[in-house]
Amino acid sequence: MAGLVRKSLDTPDEVRPFEEGKGKLELVSLAGGPVGRATFEPGWKWSEHIKPLAGTESCMAAHTGYFVSGRMKIVMDDGESMEFGPGDFLTVAPGHDAWVLGDEPCVVIDWQGYGDYAKP
Repeated sequence: MAGLVRKSLDTPDEVRPFEEGKGKLELVSLAGGPVGRATFEPGWKWSEHIKPLAGTESCMAAHTGYFVSGRMKIVMDDGESMEFGPGDFLTVAPGHDAWVLGDEPCVVIDWQGYGDYAKP
């Protein structure tokens, strides 16, 4: 393994578009696993735009991430909910829905849950 590795989300190894043009996931592959930058457009909702790809009733990925811009609401299957925005860090367990709040795209960097996320 090399002593230094440089990757950029501006030139990702892979790009996965979301349903109906509601955003995209840009991924870089690192030795420790993939890191992704997701851009969720206004009107995006997991249960509408990712569920058809995932084939599960709710998002079954765990996430560890950082909100760069925009706002998002996440609701766990048990009803617990929280809103996130710029500067917030997130850890969320499997079993949730999420959607963009407002009219600004929501950009999230995630280093845990995007490896299989939105995979066709």
